[in-house]
Amino acid sequence: MSGDASAGASPTADEPATATTTDYSSMLNSLDTAIAEAERKVENGRVYDPENEKVRIKWIRALAYTINVRRQVAADRDLEELAERLERLEAENGSDRL
Repeated sequence: MSGDASAGASPTADEPATATTTDYSSMLNSLDTAIAEAERKVENGRVYDPENEKVRIKWIRALAYTINVRRQVAADRDLEELAERLERLEAENGSDRL
């Protein structure tokens, strides 16, 4: 699995990056669901033997990884929104100077 959360969601050369081409909302909703399930497994898991504890540790690792991926996706979304805003402002500024 790639560490790049936006892999596979990149727009083509003819298609600029927008909220419709990169569906951050859907990605974040899926990650929130995965996080909630991992939290449930970690908090409510019954640990009666060492094997169950190993599984619980794996869920904790999965939870930490998923939270990090969610943070990365949210940061990518924010950067994309800022880039679009900057582009609009530069376009407005450029047209005022003509």
